[in-house]
Amino acid sequence: MTIRLGKRFIGPGHPVFIVAEMSGNHGGSLEKAIKTVHAVKRAGADALKLQTYTADTITVNSDKEDFLLPETSAWASYKTLWNLYNTGYTPWEWHETIFKVARELELEVFSSPFDESAVDLLEGLNAGIYKIASPEITNIPLLERVAKTGKPVIISTGIANLEDIELALSTVRNGGSKEIVVLKCTTAYPAPAEESNLRTIADIVDRFGVVSGLSDHTTGIAAPIAAVVLGANVIEKHFILDNNDETVDSFFSSGESEFSEMVKNIRFVEKALGEVNYDISKAASANLMGRSSLYVVQPIKAGDKFSKLNIRSVRPSFGLHPKYYKEILGRIAIYDLEVGDRLSWNVIK
Repeated sequence: MTIRLGKRFIGPGHPVFIVAEMSGNHGGSLEKAIKTVHAVKRAGADALKLQTYTADTITVNSDKEDFLLPETSAWASYKTLWNLYNTGYTPWEWHETIFKVARELELEVFSSPFDESAVDLLEGLNAGIYKIASPEITNIPLLERVAKTGKPVIISTGIANLEDIELALSTVRNGGSKEIVVLKCTTAYPAPAEESNLRTIADIVDRFGVVSGLSDHTTGIAAPIAAVVLGANVIEKHFILDNNDETVDSFFSSGESEFSEMVKNIRFVEKALGEVNYDISKAASANLMGRSSLYVVQPIKAGDKFSKLNIRSVRPSFGLHPKYYKEILGRIAIYDLEVGDRLSWNVIK
């Protein structure tokens, strides 16, 4: 199927839609956020994605056990959920400026809202797409609010089972959104390659009748490229302006150079995938002479018989097709032939 995300058509036969996720990689600096938007454009992304929440809209400022980050968490140093999100959030007053800059650069720009008030903010900015982050896939009131906009929705599945995905899709569809992308995702930071299960991408398309892709949390660019080979039409990856920056998501994000290399390889791969086609391509046709055909390899007099000694299948391909070799053996030459002469039916009796 094909859907429309912003100004772009997405689906088989269309270019992969590549999304750069800024998340908290602005490090609390609007100036850095703006520089990141420009870097995203230079890197070749189609879209910039933000996250729209505040610490108070996403959690509770509490140090009770439920709100403490486990010691095994990549963000354990922040101690509580509130501290983590208060560090990583994108101030709401920045959104208008970031959206404006991205649009001036002809980037699609959208966000992941984490509560209904965030949707209200994004509606005020005329956001054309909504992303449901993996942890929010069971946040049914949020899904209902997003669906009510009637706009395309991208859903990540990082911590969802099959039942969760089915419920999310029915909620969004019943609520009014018909253009849906479901992204395979592994919510681990960074995500282990062996838990990526990229083959699920094609099953998502078949099972749910949606466009699919990958929200990638692995390091490097191999997984997104492999995902495209397996049918992904959308790729999302975290983007950071400077690999030396230490932000909440820096340890699994791609810098401009790596992201640009990913885009370059995805564009190469989508061209290379092409279509099912058994014809000789235009470029390959220039090398047809590299095939073999039947030539004279010893002098032959008129009246001599063609034999294994005087004809052979060799390069180039201007003589008779090698499939006639056995048929010609034992037949008579009409003319004198020299070494290097092509065999053709008009020299054979």
